[in-house]
Amino acid sequence: MKKIIGRKPVLEAINSGKEIDRVIVALGQKGGIIDSIRIASKKRKIKFTQLSPNKFKEYGKDAHTQGVVALTSDYKYYHLDDIISISKNSKFPFLLLLDSIQDTHNLGAIIRTAESAGVDGVIITERNSASINETVEKTSAGAVSHVKVVKVSNLRNTMKELKTEGFWIVGTSLEAEKSYDAIDYKMPVAVIVGNEEKGIRKLVSEECDFLVKIPMLGKIQSLNVSVSAGIMMYEVVRQRKE
Repeated sequence: MKKIIGRKPVLEAINSGKEIDRVIVALGQKGGIIDSIRIASKKRKIKFTQLSPNKFKEYGKDAHTQGVVALTSDYKYYHLDDIISISKNSKFPFLLLLDSIQDTHNLGAIIRTAESAGVDGVIITERNSASINETVEKTSAGAVSHVKVVKVSNLRNTMKELKTEGFWIVGTSLEAEKSYDAIDYKMPVAVIVGNEEKGIRKLVSEECDFLVKIPMLGKIQSLNVSVSAGIMMYEVVRQRKE
């Protein structure tokens, strides 16, 4: 059984229609969002349980739960075909590829931004990557319940398949000559960002149609990957609104 922790992530999961076995709230928890969780649980006929603080610790002693935990089955990843098909409903399909993102907080933050930026789907790798867990759920502030995430075994093959479906692949690299805002994103696009320390793998970068960089104007020569991903995603959004 998997846990979703935190008030907002639990409420988002309930409202998104996610399959939830039970919602557990520590006695003494009050406020508007607690009332919303109770009402939403009742509406969806989800079992709502209140436990004493000592009993509640059995479900949330190792995490900052805000007094709320939902028990659900393991995260169900989408298939690549699903998000390709769904993305075709957008004027300009938009996917985000993550090459070996290993930190769960980074993954959660990226998914949160992806949801806000209207990304059609996020693709992660099976090996050397963080998976969706309760930390990712928490860090994403519930966005995991709304973003379609695919896990693939071979990112290069996935990129090749996306190309046959009309996507242009844009990767980030500190060695790139072209600036991230010099690309025309008014087309089906898949943006790819790489590992926190090593960036995009060489063989993966070779499959990109474009490699771009985010200019570094200070003394530090790199950004946190979740920040880089956010900059890239909102450049796509900015251009498409013009």
